[in-house]
Amino acid sequence: MTRPDVPSALAAATATFLGAFALTPVFSSTAWVLPVAAVVAVVLAGGLLLRGAGQGLSQGRATAWPAERLGTLLVPVGQVALVLCVLTALFAPDRAVAGLLPTPGSVGDLVGVLSDGTAEMQEQATPALPLTGLLALTTLFVGLVAVVVDLVTVAGRRGALAGLALLVLVCVPVATVTGAVGLPALVAPAIGFAVLLRADQRRVLGGLHGWTGGTGAALRIGVAALAAALVLGPLVPTLQEGSFATGLGGGAGGATGTALDPAAELRGQLTRGEPIDLLRVDASVEDLGYLRAVALDEYDPVDGWTLSNLDGQRTVAEAESLAPLPPRQLARPVTAEIEVLEHDDRFLPVPTSPLSVQVAGNAEDWRFDVPTGTVFGRDVTTAGQRYRVTANEPRPSAELLSGAPPMAADRPVQERFAALPPLDPAIGELTAQLTSGAPTPYEAVRRIQAYLTDRSNGFVYSLSTAPGTSGDDLVDFLRLKRGYCEQYAGAMAVLVRQAGMPARVAMGYTPGSVQDDGSRLITSDDAHAWVEVYFQAYGWVPFDPTPIAVDRRVQLPWSPRTSAEQDVTPTAPGSAPTAAPPVEVPREDRVPEAAPQAAARPEEATSLRPVLAGVGAVTLAAVLLILPGSLRALQRRRRLAGGDAAQLWDELTASAVDLGMRLHPSWTPRRIAGALTDAATPGAAAAFGELARAEETATFGRPGSSPGDPRLAATLRTARQALVGAQPWPRRLRARVWPVSLVSGVRDTTARWARNAAGRRPGRTTAGG
Repeated sequence: MTRPDVPSALAAATATFLGAFALTPVFSSTAWVLPVAAVVAVVLAGGLLLRGAGQGLSQGRATAWPAERLGTLLVPVGQVALVLCVLTALFAPDRAVAGLLPTPGSVGDLVGVLSDGTAEMQEQATPALPLTGLLALTTLFVGLVAVVVDLVTVAGRRGALAGLALLVLVCVPVATVTGAVGLPALVAPAIGFAVLLRADQRRVLGGLHGWTGGTGAALRIGVAALAAALVLGPLVPTLQEGSFATGLGGGAGGATGTALDPAAELRGQLTRGEPIDLLRVDASVEDLGYLRAVALDEYDPVDGWTLSNLDGQRTVAEAESLAPLPPRQLARPVTAEIEVLEHDDRFLPVPTSPLSVQVAGNAEDWRFDVPTGTVFGRDVTTAGQRYRVTANEPRPSAELLSGAPPMAADRPVQERFAALPPLDPAIGELTAQLTSGAPTPYEAVRRIQAYLTDRSNGFVYSLSTAPGTSGDDLVDFLRLKRGYCEQYAGAMAVLVRQAGMPARVAMGYTPGSVQDDGSRLITSDDAHAWVEVYFQAYGWVPFDPTPIAVDRRVQLPWSPRTSAEQDVTPTAPGSAPTAAPPVEVPREDRVPEAAPQAAARPEEATSLRPVLAGVGAVTLAAVLLILPGSLRALQRRRRLAGGDAAQLWDELTASAVDLGMRLHPSWTPRRIAGALTDAATPGAAAAFGELARAEETATFGRPGSSPGDPRLAATLRTARQALVGAQPWPRRLRARVWPVSLVSGVRDTTARWARNAAGRRPGRTTAGG
């Protein structure tokens, strides 16, 4: 193996690894770094070994042109095979030979992992959880990029052109991340690009300047790339909510009330159609509790409560308990046989704290997210399902919860489920007023719930929230005190979190109505939202702050209401709290089939985001359009600055290739000069001849016999002008926009012919891209 291959290969691997740091904002942790580092290292080692072995076999013998090209192609094939071995060792080792070499069984397992990864892309929003499938897809993606960068940089000797592959890595956060991506995602790929440019500079300058030559130019270009990223980054359009795709949402029936939308806003209007029969439940207890579908764990003052990423790596078919309660928690066993009528959702309603879920026929398609206790389908909905659930519903006493100590700040559940963004100071003042002097966390929760349920505080159940003027929906609800279950549950969860305790909003269904056969019928009017609070040593405990009708309430002895137990009648928008409805109103509390939407705010209506997105898209397209020509211009400038006869000849032949001319590898410099003279405008024959003679002297003369003539650069300009001026404008435009010499390899073929046939002296290299 020749020495220049090693630095180029190292530069390609380093640039790829640095470019992969563009993925930093895509994941919620750095778990992707080690698999990516492993696959890049294997691609590097494989390329060095395969090229070294090929050159060792051909040492001392002339290698035929087809055989040499075949050897060049076999290197990336071998690298891809090694990438497959890495994926097998990391993600599907069970049925592989020595846990490393793929077998038909392990390949099937790996395909399954990658298939899970594609499904997880549909379910995750950035920053995504580092799930196994996503990590496998990321490792495969970066591994293939590493192979391409290695091929273009080492075999193609076009390090600058290989930077386009790094652009592919940068496009991932650009297309998936909303908001800032952070400096590592910008700086590291820019440094990687500079490393590739530096490798080009070193190869062109050879050993004359060692590793110091050309560093300044590479550094300047890398800094320019970073500056462009910082300036253009905010203008590049992003996918909504930073998702890989659409994310989890309601099922096919969301528009008709047969599914829940995993979001709870603190404003809007509740519209209701005729009740739809959703589920029939045959339970082992008469006073069935909530059927819980999903838990919302992220709060934003603008978007309200939303669902974060779900960990879909665990299926409900696994034997062990799904969500066991802590040993000290009091509970009762519940078994429920559930038949789906018209329910159609990706979230499976189950009793609180399920232990097992048995779904007929497709249990592997139903996944369980442990942190939120949510059962959700992967490419499947509840439509037509029949399933059986066993659960341990929490039944704590008030005395038991009173003994729960405060949570430690470094507990994972505290860090995740007590997090809040900056809130209006009025909310903090209210929380402090309500919980001042509370001796225990449980007492603080009770006080917050009492504030929302005590009618003397003025809270009214209403089909809509009253329009507010503060710009903060939570502040408006707490001031105007009108809304339905989403507002009550969302407000209580925020107040509990601000009081320092983990809380989340649960969405699902109340138990419905008892039928003649003893089963329960759950309709779309039974959709509901409530609050779950985490107590140390006792786990998640439900609380319901909504003034819901007595016949629909779930009995929660540890969560008594302040107001008397009586029916409540929802008020229509704009009516007095005690006004009777003009028509018969069905069940008065439910979660809407879609998150309620209020009218757009003035600042939203005049948002510049669409304009900026359009400008960003046009800018990105323009950058991609001018990038090849810009790289070619930099290459030309570098060759002219060097003034070396060989580099100037390389520039002349590259210009001819860009213009669509064919230069046979067997032609001598004089033959090439003659062909170019015929294709150029009259009067340039002397310039072409002078350049050809200088090339012959540099190729066949003794070392040092061709010190270089500064006048040759001017001669090259004359020759290029004559060559370009003779071409029609479409050809000139194509040469400027897409200079094929960057990728054609013709120049390398000519140089290889010269070295093999004419004995070009060591150290003479063709100019790189």
